[in-house]
Amino acid sequence: MKAFLHSFLGLVAPPLLIGLLGAFPSTTSAASAPVEEIRIAVPDLSAGSNHSGGGVVDVLRDQQLLEKAFADQGIKVQWSFFKGAGPVINEAFANGQVDFAYLGDLAAIIGKSSGTDTRLLSGIARNIKSYLGVVPGSGITDLHSLKGKRVALFRGTANQLSFDAAIASQGLSERDFKVVNLDFNAGNAAIVARQVDATWGLSNLNALRARGLVEIPLSTNDLGGAGRIQSVLVGAGAFVDAHPELVTRLLAAQEQALQWLTREENKDAYIQLVSTLANYPPVILQEDYKDEKLAEVFRSELDAEFLAQLQKSVELAAELRLIRKPFVVTDWAAPRFLEAATRQPVPVATR
Repeated sequence: MKAFLHSFLGLVAPPLLIGLLGAFPSTTSAASAPVEEIRIAVPDLSAGSNHSGGGVVDVLRDQQLLEKAFADQGIKVQWSFFKGAGPVINEAFANGQVDFAYLGDLAAIIGKSSGTDTRLLSGIARNIKSYLGVVPGSGITDLHSLKGKRVALFRGTANQLSFDAAIASQGLSERDFKVVNLDFNAGNAAIVARQVDATWGLSNLNALRARGLVEIPLSTNDLGGAGRIQSVLVGAGAFVDAHPELVTRLLAAQEQALQWLTREENKDAYIQLVSTLANYPPVILQEDYKDEKLAEVFRSELDAEFLAQLQKSVELAAELRLIRKPFVVTDWAAPRFLEAATRQPVPVATR
């Protein structure tokens, strides 16, 4: 049991020490020298020695699509994975140490609102489910029966924004609960040890349920989608402005990965890929995606519906004072690069 818990509690580890930012070499102006390396930051979801960002990130890396896309220009691709992700990646952006990042909605919103110059380049996934995990036998069946209980919540992340949107849909607020600020790792440990009554988490809770360690009375699907998370690709403004052709090439490679990922016949292969890289049982994603079409989850378009949902997230974050200054998402978005990328012939990935 201890070995199992160690594996799962490492799925989303505490924030990486700031000292690891030294892994990013410092840079001068993006336009002052030819690009020799493209630096991409990703939240690390792995519980083992490999790295996993899930979704299109794992497909891109497994098939080496970005490395192939830039090989003729002699440009290397540096993937850097961060446990806990958002705050550290935003700091790296602010220090000019990141060119691109795959992020959940709130982390990207916080970075933009804080004054970091980024461009919203594409969607990555939409309507990512969150789950309410509760202590077995607790009698908690919905959010109203959770009132007054201890809830583990990862504040300052998409997890908090997801929870707040979910409870708001039921006429509730954080004041109705005893919220305990814990990252995913600590939250999972706390609920297994019955130190909290519930935790608001992601699909890894399915594995704990499979072992009888938690019950899952509801997900955001049961709330009409309230609390679902969006994820995005953002780029450093200086890099994007100086090297538009490289941005377009990167997005064209990403489209190739998405073509493979969203073919329904590749669903089992995708689940096996992520499970292997992340070092957790396939049951997690099998349960998460059993009623989902991957083509509806993993989409890159910056369409009106996607941008409107991000705008709602910005406004909710401002209302909750997670950000000081709201902004207009359509002003942040730079869809011309994705539009150019999708006009290019894209070979279909075969594995």
